[in-house]
Amino acid sequence: MTPMGTKWRTFDQLSRTLVIMVRYSNNGVTFAPMFIHRFTFLRPHFLAEAEKFNIEMTDPKEMKTTADKLRYYRHKKGLLQKQVAEYAGINRTTYSAYEMGEYDSYPIDMLKQIAKLLGVKITDLLNEYNTFLYRGQAKQVSALRQRLGLTQQSFAAQLGVNKTTYKRWETGKVRMTKPTWEMMFGNPQTT
Repeated sequence: MTPMGTKWRTFDQLSRTLVIMVRYSNNGVTFAPMFIHRFTFLRPHFLAEAEKFNIEMTDPKEMKTTADKLRYYRHKKGLLQKQVAEYAGINRTTYSAYEMGEYDSYPIDMLKQIAKLLGVKITDLLNEYNTFLYRGQAKQVSALRQRLGLTQQSFAAQLGVNKTTYKRWETGKVRMTKPTWEMMFGNPQTT
């Protein structure tokens, strides 16, 4: 048994993340740095979700769906679905359906509220289809038609839709469906 013991003790704290530790023994004095790492542990309610979001889904930029991004950022903040839903002014079951991927598009005003709560930009929550809607369907559809050098009527005919429907897309009066967006812009994507 050593007279001074062999336990490590704090010698000096150089910063919030660096401490110099010391241990005294018969062989002398030993110093060692100890780095303090802080990170948020995602706290999902189910083991399968914990595995997915703590191990598999470490980078939200790799997530393809708005549903996964909503779930990831909510877990990262340690919030319940109920808390996010209340903040956004929607029913919890509606918010739950958003996280389950039951919708192709999400109301932008609601996503802005949720993004604010989660401390991220709204674009961090959007998949490609919802980004298309957020950036203005009308101007993107019009730009594509003009790039192709087509009239509204000829482009509508080429797409197999009536001219009135096409005009409503180009004026932003009607939201284009996800399958139509995939056909027009060639970016098949999940919710």
